[in-house]
Amino acid sequence: MDVGDVPTLDGLTFETRGDRVLVVAAARALFQAAAGLRGVAHGSLLVEGTTPFSAVRGGLAACAPLDPPLPPRWTLAEYVGWSARLAGHSRSAATALAADAMGRMGLVPLARTRLRSAARTARRATVVAAALAAAPRTLLLEDPLAALSTEEGHALATTLAEALQDRRWAIFAAPMPRESPLVGAATEAVVLDGSHVAGQGAPGALAPAPESYALRVAGDVTAFVAAVEAEGARIVEPPQAERPARLSVNLGSLRTRDLLRIALASSAVVVELRPLPAAFR
Repeated sequence: MDVGDVPTLDGLTFETRGDRVLVVAAARALFQAAAGLRGVAHGSLLVEGTTPFSAVRGGLAACAPLDPPLPPRWTLAEYVGWSARLAGHSRSAATALAADAMGRMGLVPLARTRLRSAARTARRATVVAAALAAAPRTLLLEDPLAALSTEEGHALATTLAEALQDRRWAIFAAPMPRESPLVGAATEAVVLDGSHVAGQGAPGALAPAPESYALRVAGDVTAFVAAVEAEGARIVEPPQAERPARLSVNLGSLRTRDLLRIALASSAVVVELRPLPAAFR
């Protein structure tokens, strides 16, 4: 996946069939591609079993990008209502769908507020309500809690978790507090580290890993891994077939300087070393 002719994601592979999925620490380009807003240069990306563009155009999926341009003179109700109409619903059906979406997102008291004067959290809730009003099978949301205060983020997360409890969704987000209602509502989390999957499974099983690192190692990788484990570290992800080999390790009581020492003694070279992202703070 390229952005401005520069590869942003290369070789990323994962599959999820969860009903409520958090995709944590993903490049923005991944959400854009899943929402049909950006093409995939190589490989394939499927949403609801088809291409993202087909999924969105066919009403199988709808997206809520982070802070998109909004018509400043429109009211919140007008924006949500027109989303339902543009999705192909009849006037009466669109009215009902928009009312339901506004109610779910707690926007009914603000229905006549113009978008230019609405608070940031209200505008974000409106974008989600517009996606809901399209009545898709799956909702794709881009980092709805980004840059919000702790109180604002928790309030919006609570609203989202309740509003979407009977819907299928994938939320592409930065690491968030473990106590966030969205973490509690998710059935699966996929934690990315660049173009690699750092962890995947039930959110409760993906514990923070402050001493976990992604490495690329050249030379005698087998001897290096054996020596690292012998000194008490835990291999989180075994070496991959690529060269230099990529692996993940939880250091335990070791320090990063110990990895360099072990590599030297094992006829290996650590060519890349960086912390793995913690999914939930």
